[in-house]
Amino acid sequence: MLLFSLDPDLTFAQALASSLGVSLASHEDRRFEDGEHKLRPLADPRGSDAYVIYSLHGGPQDSPHDKLCHLLMFIATLREHGAARVTAVVPYLAYARKDRQTKPFDPVTLRYVAQLFEAVGTSQVIVLEAHNVAAFQNAFRCTTLHLEAHLAFDTIVTELAGERALAVASPDPGGVKRAQLWRESLEKRLLRPVGFAMVDKRRSAGVVSSDNLVAGEVGGMTVLLLDDLIASGETMKRAALALRQAGAREVLAFAAHGLFIGPAADVLGDDSISRIVVTDSVPPFRMPPHAAARSKLRVVSAAPLFAQAISASHAAWSR
Repeated sequence: MLLFSLDPDLTFAQALASSLGVSLASHEDRRFEDGEHKLRPLADPRGSDAYVIYSLHGGPQDSPHDKLCHLLMFIATLREHGAARVTAVVPYLAYARKDRQTKPFDPVTLRYVAQLFEAVGTSQVIVLEAHNVAAFQNAFRCTTLHLEAHLAFDTIVTELAGERALAVASPDPGGVKRAQLWRESLEKRLLRPVGFAMVDKRRSAGVVSSDNLVAGEVGGMTVLLLDDLIASGETMKRAALALRQAGAREVLAFAAHGLFIGPAADVLGDDSISRIVVTDSVPPFRMPPHAAARSKLRVVSAAPLFAQAISASHAAWSR
């Protein structure tokens, strides 16, 4: 096995390598003055089962499409020089939200991204909490592995919520299945009933609206509000306010990916949200250190989930 990371911030990659009991393979990343890149493995990839880690969120240095281009070219380079199999390990998959046409002449960008991965010879893609699992799986023709973020959150629920009555809620109708899966997982883990709720939400031209309608009983409960990502934070705030109005004792906001764009730090500072929990798929570099929301923030590692998936995949391939 060869494990590469193209991210300058190696925090996640080093945690994953440690979980796997391997060292990160070295590579050259040469940036030219005109903005072009040269990425070259410094370990011989011939015959290897290679894994390339790169979370495709916009960062302080590179945009999502810059990162996507770097990842595709590096995968192509590994295949060019004899890697037997190359897996893209993508904690956050850019463009996954654009998985269907909602306006005339809309792109289906997720499918185009999938075609690019396939074109360079990617054998499989591993992601954490895609926006729409069915759309993600149907977009790709190569093997895909989808990891559910709630498995990373399970272990801290008792620490955060104690023995209080719990409910899992989705902030919109699109996330109902995600929330139901976590509810079922928690009931098995805690050996007690866990409630369920859904908050109404509609989006048009980027504008979110709702009537604060909550389906489900949350009175007196600690509500675990689960979404795939937090961008501006408005969806979480709207849902938390609706749940509190419906009688929830407190609302803990959980999301796989904390993008925290624009006014997120101020929005999430609202008293309706008691805690914010995200994974390390995206470093919280946009969250100001002295923001009120920062004091509520907890980051849990998804590296063990990826390590388990990679170990199983490599063991099956190398038999």
